[in-house]
Amino acid sequence: MVATVQFGQYPPARRTLLHLSDTHLLAGNRPLGGRFDTAANLTRTLEAAEAIGIRPDAIVFTGDLTDLGEPEAYEALRKAVEPVAARLGAPVVWVAGNHDERPAMRSALLGQDESQHPITGVWDLGGLRLVALDSSVPGWHHGDLDTAQLEWLRGVLAAPAPLGTILALHHPPLPSHVPLFDILELRDQGRFAEVVAGSDVRAILAGHLHYSTSGTFAGVPVSVAAATCYTMNLARAAVDVNGMDAGQSFHLVHVYDDTITHAVVPVVDAPTSDVFSAEWVERMSLLTPEQRLEEFSRKRA
Repeated sequence: MVATVQFGQYPPARRTLLHLSDTHLLAGNRPLGGRFDTAANLTRTLEAAEAIGIRPDAIVFTGDLTDLGEPEAYEALRKAVEPVAARLGAPVVWVAGNHDERPAMRSALLGQDESQHPITGVWDLGGLRLVALDSSVPGWHHGDLDTAQLEWLRGVLAAPAPLGTILALHHPPLPSHVPLFDILELRDQGRFAEVVAGSDVRAILAGHLHYSTSGTFAGVPVSVAAATCYTMNLARAAVDVNGMDAGQSFHLVHVYDDTITHAVVPVVDAPTSDVFSAEWVERMSLLTPEQRLEEFSRKRA
């Protein structure tokens, strides 16, 4: 009964996505950089996502799935994620990043023939169109979208989707105040903007930066998810930003008729108060809207 009660102005979200990024797995779970247990950090993140109890319409990983593109690392990633996705009843959308290798990603993760062609795809999530782009550049760490891929995207967007379109790629089309990421940015963003502008694209999901940030591109909101493996310590001068084994998070993306929200969910064990609960929500649901305001909104003397 609680799920059918609308407490505020907005009805329930039309669609919900789990957005994760930058797992950077290594074969044999070797410590990344000699210090980060990427497999354990991924497991903690997946456990936290599953504990929320939602049934997402898709789980989106925006690139750098492995650190060196090793087939064994892709296999380990698939074995870690697929059981969770099956329990949640959600498809997994894998996006290629600059640390990924297209041939191994195709064969070991996607079950396809090895190829250097960009890894792209389109998913219809009950009227919400999700498009995966491949901004990786073989042999390089910066990002780019070549002419062929942009023309393919233009064709996909030619007809609007009932609930609009969300794009997912690794390199965000945003500035960064961190020098290393400006060097490794998505290049030639003007061509990308020409395709996106005026289309039904409602949001762009990205990774790459290892910290959560947001902005706009061609009038479209861009949301960057932090990494599961390690995050950037932004509590430093920009020239001295480096990775830390803390601050991991994922995003909950809620798609409404007129807006899309991106909630940053921390992966952390911390004492939490018990003021609100399912029982509290149930009690509120039995009240009228006026009674709820009186009960919960009015300030007491």
